[in-house]
This record gives sequence, C-alpha cells and structure tokens, in this order.
Amino acid sequence: MKKIAVIMGSDSDLPTVEKAFGVFENFGVPYEAHVYSAHRTPEQAKSFAENARENGFGAIICAAGKAAHLAGAIAANTTLPVIGIPIKSSTLDGIDALLSTVQMPAGIPVATVAIDGAVNAALLSLEILAVEDTVLAEKLKEKRKNDAEKVLEKDAVISAKYRA
Repeated sequence: MKKIAVIMGSDSDLPTVEKAFGVFENFGVPYEAHVYSAHRTPEQAKSFAENARENGFGAIICAAGKAAHLAGAIAANTTLPVIGIPIKSSTLDGIDALLSTVQMPAGIPVATVAIDGAVNAALLSLEILAVEDTVLAEKLKEKRKNDAEKVLEKDAVISAKYRA
C-alpha cells in the first residue's frame, strides 16, 4: 500500500494536522509527517517532493498558514497529487493561506480543502489511493454509510421531539 506524506510548514500546524493522522490510523494507511518550509528549507522540500514517488508515497498533504506557498512548492517538484490545507493564523483568519494555496498557476495543480480541513484532506488522499485499492474503497464506502446512519439517528431524535 502506498503511504501518505503530511508536510507542515511549521510545527505550530501540528494540532491541526493531527486530525488527519487519526483518519489514517483508523483506515490502516501508513503515513509520515515532516516539517519543511517553502521559504526556510526550500532545498529539503524540493528533495522530498522529487523523491516522494520512489519512496512509496501515493499522495502528499501540505499544511501551511499565512503566505502558504508550501503546497505549490511541493507540487512544482512532483507529479503526485498534492492536497493543501490552509491553516488559520491570527492574521486574516486563514483567508491569506486559503488564497495562497488555491491560486495555483495552470500546470501545477493543488487540491485545496477548507481552512484547517485536515480530516477532509486525509479522506481525499485516501480516495486517491482507493482508485487502485478496492479494499480501501470498501472501507471508505462503509464509513460513508456509517456517517449517514449517525445523521439519521440524530434526525429521529430531533424530529420525534419537535413533531407537531
């Protein structure tokens, strides 16, 4: 099975991206986490991206705040799918990071999830791996079914209480 890489621009992003780790653990998918900065460690970030496929990765998640160039810098150096998580900071509530992550030039795609959207980034990376992994695809299908059942259970409680 391919691994997922999770790269943070700073260790301050860890509380957000840890939510992705739980998803990977629940699905039994191997992952690695690293801290590389597009601005302070550009050579290390580039080297990681250039070698990611050969090192067994199937997708890369990049979490960064403020200028948030990490996902783009990684995507520029690999053809693996890159998913950006814009991280909310005290500056502009993460809108700056969202715009920096989502506004990529043609030819260098980065899929972008919501601000602090680590769970959806993890699930999207699993869906990418599931294109060729039927066991993982079934696990994702079962999760969707369980999530729907939880909503319907909540609906039953609420509708019973507030039914005319």
